[in-house]
Amino acid sequence: MGRPPLTFAALLFFGLLLGCPIPAGAQTPSPLSDRPITFIVPFPPGGATDVIARLIAGPLGEALGAPVVVENRAGAGGSVGTAAVARAAPDGRTLLMGTIATHGIGPAIYSNLPYDAARDFIPVTQAASQVYALVVPPSVPARSVPELVALARQRPGTVTYASAGNGTAAHLFTELFRDQAGITLTHVPYRGAGPQVTATLAGEVSMTMDVVLTTLGHIRDGGLHALAVSGTSRSAVLPEVPTLAEAGLPGYDAVGWNGVFVPAGTSPVIVTKLADGIRAALGRPGVRERVEQQGAEIIASTPQDFARFVTSELTRWRGVVSRTGARAE
Repeated sequence: MGRPPLTFAALLFFGLLLGCPIPAGAQTPSPLSDRPITFIVPFPPGGATDVIARLIAGPLGEALGAPVVVENRAGAGGSVGTAAVARAAPDGRTLLMGTIATHGIGPAIYSNLPYDAARDFIPVTQAASQVYALVVPPSVPARSVPELVALARQRPGTVTYASAGNGTAAHLFTELFRDQAGITLTHVPYRGAGPQVTATLAGEVSMTMDVVLTTLGHIRDGGLHALAVSGTSRSAVLPEVPTLAEAGLPGYDAVGWNGVFVPAGTSPVIVTKLADGIRAALGRPGVRERVEQQGAEIIASTPQDFARFVTSELTRWRGVVSRTGARAE
């Protein structure tokens, strides 16, 4: 009988033993290259989280050698899609584009979430951060933050604001604004950023706060008036719009963010490979320019830095919820 063929493992062993180089075609394949990867966005299409996830998906799929399919699973302020990832197998095949809502504000405002933000996930990388714009439709007679505050004081309870849902950044950022301004506002939650902005454009509500990514076009065409932005510095794409701190609320600072998570138990090798692929995707000139032109800032942090950031956000927003008395309505 003939001698049985050597296995790949045996060839590798003898190659190493004899100091022979291993041919490039014989390298161990990527642990993520044989099946599609599902990238869950826990909000409806059209918002900043969805846009950034789709910008990442194509280049990430090329880097991993596997198609990355973006899937929108909206509901309950992002908790439906987030919980689905928490329950997924920890094999790197299911990713979450989490946000300040799913891993900062939501856990602070809800006591019965179907997932544990700290225990059920491993942070991979923070993708981007975004300042929010405080905007009003033309029908609201306010063209500055002091004028809006004065209007709310003249008509207590009649000035309304839209959010993308209970426990979202728009909700808590506006509650922080309301608390610091000492005014009364009525919250009107919608199912996602798209309906939130559409309602504001139609004059169904008096104001909203949302990322520059989804409001910029409407600001430029006059459909919405920007009164301020939420961060500590002005937006590069709206340099004429003051920060809320400049507009009369000293110390106001609230910035949205997006980041990729995988289920707890995912191996460090897979986490590192995903982090490297996502950070490379974010560094591509076309991707970076598209994100920055819309008013967002690329972060592309390491898994370790992102984990520390998420821990600090969970702590911060518990304090804000406690101080403002914000609640899910």
